[in-house]
Amino acid sequence: MNSPESGRVGPQSQAEIEDENRRIRRLQIMMNMVMSVISQDPSLTIEQASELVANTKRAALAMFPDKEFAYDIIYKPRLQRLMRDRFRLH
Repeated sequence: MNSPESGRVGPQSQAEIEDENRRIRRLQIMMNMVMSVISQDPSLTIEQASELVANTKRAALAMFPDKEFAYDIIYKPRLQRLMRDRFRLH
């Protein structure tokens, strides 16, 4: 993203925009797959689901290293809600 946080000041090239869009789409697909597995696999244990969530965060931050805050406000609440609902946590 072209923002003050990224350290960039000039406009992004078309290749950079396409790369970022590709990474965003990969992240969305990964999150959808993880959420589907957590919600639909009856044999999944809470430990396995927690490991999936942790691995998902690591993968997201590998794709977008400086975007932990964005992950925490976009995906973390969804995953927490899903874990609460799936495993009846309070």
